[in-house]
Amino acid sequence: MASKDPRTYLLGIDHLLTEDERLTWKAAHDFCQSRVMPVIEKHYEAGTFPKELIPEFAEMGFLGCSLEGYDCAGLNPVAYGTIMLELERVDSGIRSFCSVQTALAMYPIWAYGTEEQKQKWLPGMAHGELIGCFGLTEPNSGSDPGSMRTHAKQESEGGDYILNGQKMWITNSPISNLCVVWAKTLDFGSDAPVIRGFVVERGMKGLSTPETHGKLSLRASITGEIVLDDVRVPKENMLPGVRGLKGPLSCLTQARYGIGWGGVGAAMDVYERARRYTLERVQFGKPIAGFQLTQQKLVEMHNAIGKGLLLAHHCGRLKQEGKLDPVQVSFIKRDNIQLARECAKTARTMLGGNGIMGEFHIMRHLCNLETVYTYEGTHEIHTLAIGRALTGLSAFN
Repeated sequence: MASKDPRTYLLGIDHLLTEDERLTWKAAHDFCQSRVMPVIEKHYEAGTFPKELIPEFAEMGFLGCSLEGYDCAGLNPVAYGTIMLELERVDSGIRSFCSVQTALAMYPIWAYGTEEQKQKWLPGMAHGELIGCFGLTEPNSGSDPGSMRTHAKQESEGGDYILNGQKMWITNSPISNLCVVWAKTLDFGSDAPVIRGFVVERGMKGLSTPETHGKLSLRASITGEIVLDDVRVPKENMLPGVRGLKGPLSCLTQARYGIGWGGVGAAMDVYERARRYTLERVQFGKPIAGFQLTQQKLVEMHNAIGKGLLLAHHCGRLKQEGKLDPVQVSFIKRDNIQLARECAKTARTMLGGNGIMGEFHIMRHLCNLETVYTYEGTHEIHTLAIGRALTGLSAFN
């Protein structure tokens, strides 16, 4: 017997949100569905990013939305999370653009820059007039960023720095106006290198940002390299407020938090599409949603999403209170991306051959999540970070 009132979700978090948070979530949802969803498949197939939407992202307040001041929206962590959820509901590459701009390019300037640096760059970045990127990963330095080879040498006391090296897998780099680059730095008169952050600006001699081609995932995201060949960077472009790996890792912690929300958005999209499809698709005389195995798949996706959403909200409130630590961020990034990946795999099977077609959107999510599963800390590294917290023993040092 059919239910008189089938429900898409049995658990939600609306009752846990403030009115402003609910309004932010709805605004992000409506914008993404009306402005991004109609064009995203075209851009994914073409391997292009919808640059024409950048001013609209800025107008919506998506860029730098978690930061205070400098024309940024100053949203609390939960409101910020709902935006990341809706951006990834349409595409991981769209969320990646806004996430990198906010958490990886703007955040280090906001957290570790001088007031002059903040005034110079942050308002333009919030308005989408300046695009930033984050240079940490290298060809031979991924999960072990301390092994980076990019280096900066100060020519004279108080003088410029000369940067050399290569960064790769850098979201936004080919269209960036500025690159936040992390390098092993040797100050004048010192023989002890330390990792420091530099803002390298487009037009500096020796800087190039070639685009990465041939991707089968995150195709609607612009990915490239940062190549530094004797790039002269003024001392005024060094971020003075942090030394060592704490700088780049703290930025990644900001980004990973948003990714944890984003994974739930991707999972919700593939689940809702699979649910609608199986209710409409008739085989053997009834909708395939009426078969036990189909219902089992729907229930497993639905329940995983409910738990992921509650985890995201819980971490958001901890972050709002200043109590969210990096290993808890590993928890949300690891588990919510894994659930999204599994939901996409399951949803793909439920649509059969249609599951691989672009018009049904599921295969795009599945391909994208294969990247999200390994970037900004691989699933395995986050597992070991949590394991270290539980045992006090490090498996990778």
